[in-house]
Amino acid sequence: MTEALWERPATEQAALVRSGEVSAAELVDSHLARIDAVNPAVNAITQLLADRARADAADVDRRRAAGEEPGALAGVPFTVKESIDIGGVPTTHGAERLRGLVARADAPPVARLRAAGAVPIGHTNMPTLTLAGVHPRSELFGETANPWNPEVTPGGSSGGDGAAVATGMAALGLGNDAGGSVRVPASFCGVAGLKPTYGRFPADHRVGPDDPPLGAQLFVVDGPLARRVGDLRAACLALSGTDPRDPRAVPVPFRGEPVAAPIGVAVVADPGGLGTHPAVRAAVATAADALASAGYAVAEVPDVPRLAEATETYGSLLMTEFAPSWPAVRTLLGADGHRYIEMSMAKAPPVGIPEYLRLTGVLHGLRRSWAEFLDRYPLLLAPVFTEPPFAPGTESRDPEGHDLVGTAMRLCSATSLVGVPAVAVPAGFAGGLPIGVQVVGRAYREDLCLDAAEAIERRTPVRTPVEPRRR
Repeated sequence: MTEALWERPATEQAALVRSGEVSAAELVDSHLARIDAVNPAVNAITQLLADRARADAADVDRRRAAGEEPGALAGVPFTVKESIDIGGVPTTHGAERLRGLVARADAPPVARLRAAGAVPIGHTNMPTLTLAGVHPRSELFGETANPWNPEVTPGGSSGGDGAAVATGMAALGLGNDAGGSVRVPASFCGVAGLKPTYGRFPADHRVGPDDPPLGAQLFVVDGPLARRVGDLRAACLALSGTDPRDPRAVPVPFRGEPVAAPIGVAVVADPGGLGTHPAVRAAVATAADALASAGYAVAEVPDVPRLAEATETYGSLLMTEFAPSWPAVRTLLGADGHRYIEMSMAKAPPVGIPEYLRLTGVLHGLRRSWAEFLDRYPLLLAPVFTEPPFAPGTESRDPEGHDLVGTAMRLCSATSLVGVPAVAVPAGFAGGLPIGVQVVGRAYREDLCLDAAEAIERRTPVRTPVEPRRR
């Protein structure tokens, strides 16, 4: 049976448009029909941009017909998290009181994907202000279901993009990750996701005129989700580069210096020794075998550097910066939206200025420790989340649920703190639900992470797009 256009990987879709075999208009219409068919079951896309997408597709087709370069991602539809600006469209962050916050221009990553010929097709759901929890339930748009099983969360906070990509409503999703928010949805939805190095992609995370504080500048990065690792590579090439709106972004080549073969991979199935579910351990073992078969020098090591110190520093820095604005922000979150952050602040209470300044030095030392570790092992293979997907709202239910989720995503928090890249890729199943692993690398070596993730993908059959299970 011939695959529908929406079923194909992003790179294949773009190749069809670039060759003229398929028009961008046909490609977009195929995805709009898919959205109409499955979005009611998952509620991933919150603001559908059908007319704009058709107009953008027509422009791609016009440029190609005129002999102009249509772009490496010509005609490929992508979704955009509700916290990232699409010019002329409200960036609501899922909050009722931000319903009318119309973006004046595309955020840098949206602009870069559009420059490569990709077409934004809609905004996607997330927890209100990304603060109401891990599960994508927003005050404005309700909750998004995991297409594999609506009794578990699709993960967050970029869960709308994870569900949209997994079901074929878009070939690419654009989310952001400050502690697992791309990697966890990728793992729970059975797709691939990239958290880039700090400074690899330009971004603009302002809400209004003011820039966010230091921790939000350092830890939050925008990143793509896709059904194939090769599509992540294509998105990474399009997203990399500089933009005057983001002085953090640096012009680093995508391919770094060659690394001596065989490339070393450290395997840590239980970061910090706090426990890992057997199904997650099995997925890590499957991925390790795939890398060994592909010629990597795979070795189990005792642990990652200073994990407990990293997670404590992460929580203290972020909660200290966040505390002054909390009384005002709390009012934007809707009913019960405050519970997750208040439990987070109880676990990592704000500290005074002397301790905050000390922690900035600890952060530098942690980055040094990770750089030394990755100098010995260019890659790290480990879980994304040390438990299978959990019930929606577990992280906000009570302190025990909050601790379970925070502990399970501990490596995501640590790697966001130190700013290194990571690729999440499916590597197993448990009870009919996908389990992902992550490949972590040296700063600005997304190329090495993607190559290794692709080797894992070759050994673990891709099962998306998936037909969503209905309640």
